[in-house]
Amino acid sequence: MNANKSLSDVPDKGRVRRRDVRNAESEIGLKLRALYASVQEEEIPVRFLDLLEKLDEAERNHAQSSK
Repeated sequence: MNANKSLSDVPDKGRVRRRDVRNAESEIGLKLRALYASVQEEEIPVRFLDLLEKLDEAERNHAQSSK
């Protein structure tokens, strides 16, 4: 048995090719972009808008009381 095997002697079974990694990264990127786009298109829940309005009102009241 030869202990000095070169990398070319190692079968491809356990190795990951750069092309495969790039393809996986591209696929992940595409899926993340699609997810982000779908989130951007979602409507803002009414409950969240109500909370934002209450925050704006509290900030206005605080600014008026600080004068």
